[in-house]
Amino acid sequence: MIKPRFISFEGGEGSGKSTQIKLLAKKLAKHGDVITTREPGGTIEAEIIRNLLVKGKKNKWSGVVETLLLYAARKDHIDKVIVPSLKKNKWVLCDRFKESTIVYQGYGKNVDIKLIKKLDKLITENLTPSLTFILDIDPKIGLKRSIRKANTETRYENMSLNFHNKIRKAFKQIAKENKRNFKLINANQDINLIQDIIWNEVTKKIDAKK
Repeated sequence: MIKPRFISFEGGEGSGKSTQIKLLAKKLAKHGDVITTREPGGTIEAEIIRNLLVKGKKNKWSGVVETLLLYAARKDHIDKVIVPSLKKNKWVLCDRFKESTIVYQGYGKNVDIKLIKKLDKLITENLTPSLTFILDIDPKIGLKRSIRKANTETRYENMSLNFHNKIRKAFKQIAKENKRNFKLINANQDINLIQDIIWNEVTKKIDAKK
């Protein structure tokens, strides 16, 4: 179930996903209705689950519990926001999706990848973005960006540097194995240059529709 107008953004903490989503949304607005959303979250109920996951002590949840919470939020998000928007032919730009669960909980917290994929098939029916941008950045730089006074969601930022290095390695491996639908981008570049790279890839999707 690959959805042409569904685009996700992945990457470690402080990689600039939110900024790039906003910039892309402005450009895409000329080519149809656009919604921007995020995971975990995207609905009132899923945002409640988000607060449980991104705040508080770093060791309060096991990887399996986190995975189950994430898929509860994802199911609500898909049913109430993503699928209805796609049915209305809107562009959906999502800050994180299933790859974050595979990377953070699977590779980062050693949850069985097979379990995650079974849950994904059951709950999302393999709903898949047509394009995923992975913004790659050295965790030392990304964490410095992300840990700031305005950010109150620092549970993952407070996890070890080793954890974040595993996250980065896993994202890069996913991009390497799925070059057709994944685009790995150096996030330690000028914001406008990154946006140009993203827009070049997205215009291929737009041109394909003409």
